[in-house]
Amino acid sequence: MKAVLCKELGPPSNLVVEDITLPSPGPKEVRVEVKACSVNYPDTLIIQGLYQYKPELPFSPGGDFAGVIKEVGAEVKHLKVGDEVFGASSIGCFAEEANVDSKMCFPKPPSMDFKTAASFMMAYGTSYHALKDRARLKEGETLCILGASGGVGMAAIELGKLMGARVIACASTDEKLELCKKLGADEVINYTNENLKERIKELTGGKGSDVVYDPVGGDYTEAALRATAWEGRFLIVGFPAGIAKVPMNLPLLKGCDIVGVFWGRFAQTNQGANMKNTMQMIQWHGEGKLKPHIDREYSLDEASQALDDMMNRRVKGKVVVVP
Repeated sequence: MKAVLCKELGPPSNLVVEDITLPSPGPKEVRVEVKACSVNYPDTLIIQGLYQYKPELPFSPGGDFAGVIKEVGAEVKHLKVGDEVFGASSIGCFAEEANVDSKMCFPKPPSMDFKTAASFMMAYGTSYHALKDRARLKEGETLCILGASGGVGMAAIELGKLMGARVIACASTDEKLELCKKLGADEVINYTNENLKERIKELTGGKGSDVVYDPVGGDYTEAALRATAWEGRFLIVGFPAGIAKVPMNLPLLKGCDIVGVFWGRFAQTNQGANMKNTMQMIQWHGEGKLKPHIDREYSLDEASQALDDMMNRRVKGKVVVVP
């Protein structure tokens, strides 16, 4: 079988596509014929050795998958050969087949095609966990989303609106913000040519945002934190623009919470709550209330280009690798 391999840490251009032999799945694993695998920003960090999870070389990146079960491990009882599934794994899914943890596999609803299902788990799982479990977002509150045109950002727009929030979407181009409006954003901010702090304050009547969703980092973090409301919640989701160092008097003066969001750890350690969240999101998808925006698709041979496009912010929403 063919797989995209990272044999040395570095940029996407280091990746190669080779034929490999995949071992039999472990007792709690299933072997999946991968029909689609979406690209997420952590994939670009893992291949550079910059992520908190550092697999041994060589490895195949890619973790957000959908496909058909080909083989089940000896201890797996809830899945069978032929089941169509989707889910998340740390690595291994930029390949024709992959062995994945059976507890991170979910039955694919008939209403989802494989590309949609592969684009669902990490983006919506992260955003729903952030807004529901970490921010405790309430109906009528204001939600400010940085990097709103990315995969998790767009998921946060849809989920924020479903949860009754007023959504302010922030992104780097007017083209990206137009897409955010189509997804339901109430207000938009172009933070390359507008003052982020002042615009958030202006749009909230001077109060600030009740919840800030920050998957971007860098200089935007402090600006948005300064525009957070009294007793607001600031969600730390990711750092593609760099890890910010913020004055720690700000959360004191605002009485606000700075809250970490690590969906992967949550999904592994609190599987019951993650299952409940996933079932709710599947229901919303079936009702037509959630739909990933898929920007484009790539073959296995083009996986390095997909990662490069993600790393250099040429992506709106989700992109998928289709073996």
